[in-house]
This record gives sequence, C-alpha cells and structure tokens, in this order.
Amino acid sequence: MSRVKRSVQARKHRKNWLKHAKGFSYGRKTHFKLAKDALKHAWVYAYRDRKAKKRTFRNLWSIQINALARQNGITYSRLINALKKNKVQIDRRALSELASQHPEIFVRVLESVK
Repeated sequence: MSRVKRSVQARKHRKNWLKHAKGFSYGRKTHFKLAKDALKHAWVYAYRDRKAKKRTFRNLWSIQINALARQNGITYSRLINALKKNKVQIDRRALSELASQHPEIFVRVLESVK
C-alpha cells in the first residue's frame, strides 16, 4: 500500500489563503498561520458590517426626512404615520432622495398627506 503525499494540494491550499491576505500588514500577508487568523477575523467583520451599513443608511435617511419635514411643520413620526394612513407607498430611501435633491417635490408630498 502506497501512501498519499499531499504537498501539491497543501501548497495550493496555503497559496489560496495567502492570495486572499494580499495587502495585509506585516507577517499577516506572508505567514500562513497569521494570514489565516487575520482572514477569519476580516471575514467576520465584513459580514457584520454589511448588515451595519444597512442600519446606518436607514438612520441617515430618517434624519434627512425629519430635517425637511420639521422645516415644513410636521415631525418625522407624524409624516410616516400620515403616509401609511393615506396609503402612499414611498419608502424612506426615496423620501430622503426627494428631501435632499428635490425639496419642492418633497413639499408637494407633504401637502398631499396633511
């Protein structure tokens, strides 16, 4: 029975990990053990922060909507409630876009729900 030597596969495996660690600092880009640990952390942070990015943007949108809504005499929560009652289906992202780039259209939306 002959034994299986894994040098080719092992080298390929290590090279693949190191390829992903390109651009890291110090030994984390050249030493397999350090690179593997750094990549595991990096991928956890990347996954987590993709979710956090969505939260951050939704927060920003509500701030932009609230700022322009208050200038026109209505609070954010009352505006959202009025939109729901009048069955106006504009999401917060579109509302914030209107508030920042087309305030005159945003004001017309406000008038239609008041």
